[in-house]
Amino acid sequence: MPSPVGAVVHPNPYPYYAAMVAERPFHFDEQLDTWVAASAAAAQAVLAAPGCRVRPPHEPVPQGITGTPAGDVFGNLVRMTDGEPQHRLKAIVTQTLGAIDRSAVAATAMQRARQVLNDSVRTPYEQLMFELPAQVVATLCGLDPAAGGEATRLVGHFVQCIPATASPEQQQRAAQAAAGLQELLGPKLDDTQHGLLGELVRMATHVGWTDRAPLLANGIGFLSQTYDATAALMGNTLLALSQQECELPTSEMALQRFVREVIRHDAPIQNTRRFTATPIRHGDVEVPAGQAVLVLLAAANRDPAANPDPHMFRADRTTPNVFTFSAGAHHCPGETLAVTIVTTVVEQLLRVGFDPAKLSTRVTYRPSPNARIPVLTE
Repeated sequence: MPSPVGAVVHPNPYPYYAAMVAERPFHFDEQLDTWVAASAAAAQAVLAAPGCRVRPPHEPVPQGITGTPAGDVFGNLVRMTDGEPQHRLKAIVTQTLGAIDRSAVAATAMQRARQVLNDSVRTPYEQLMFELPAQVVATLCGLDPAAGGEATRLVGHFVQCIPATASPEQQQRAAQAAAGLQELLGPKLDDTQHGLLGELVRMATHVGWTDRAPLLANGIGFLSQTYDATAALMGNTLLALSQQECELPTSEMALQRFVREVIRHDAPIQNTRRFTATPIRHGDVEVPAGQAVLVLLAAANRDPAANPDPHMFRADRTTPNVFTFSAGAHHCPGETLAVTIVTTVVEQLLRVGFDPAKLSTRVTYRPSPNARIPVLTE
């Protein structure tokens, strides 16, 4: 039987999640010393609660990276901060990502996917899942291929500082990587530049935001958000294709709907945490200040109260309730970017004759506290 955290890498955590939704939708887990929100109603309540924070109030930045470049970036990411400045900066980031030309994203992803597939004898799953999405975003940020490759390497080290389980060695590498990313992306943070970073500055200038450090940090955030989450989405999409008994989707629209159902059905990000700065209440339960809450996004996605027939994979769902990208002030604005990249890469794989049925049915998952990233083999 998995635990609320161990479920992330379990071969099939969904019966366990379903039991929790039905029997313990919001409870205190003594072993984890944390509250667990499993049902859709509990997840929504916690994610929307004004008294909840994304970081412990006494430790806004992990101690191991405080005072380092990684800490500077971490402490300015809109996904890791709260309060009025976060709301202003989040609006800038959201507007920037919302202004992306989706066709340009697809074209960049297509070009990169073709290059990777042409250069490979076997399907390079790791490269397609991790490197390609980051390189697409690096290109959108204005980096040339060489700099984009270096940025991809560095962001792989930087993201290792984000989990609470990061070792001192990982935190040290993350600090060095953050410094390198600041050096690479800093010159592109100019309103005369094309691409995401130039647009980020223009959006900020329009609303009177002048502080450069948070803009640069969230430019790095564009890359880091793409890394594990998009890798998980791409891997889980390929697995879902291998399990389909009907004809594979081939049109762009059908593939897009398929990917969006994967986001709900086998969430790439399975959980997130919140910390109570003030007491919060859900139903008859009151959580005191100073407590941690683990929100099981993947369980909430499969709550029958949120989505009819939740355990059935149906790409034709209309307006499903999906918690994978969180909700409220910390809803992730990168959903369209991730879906476009994954849809384009999968479309290219199918065009060159990729057969999902050849994927091994014995799937393991990379160790992670929240990202469900399959290790794909044939």
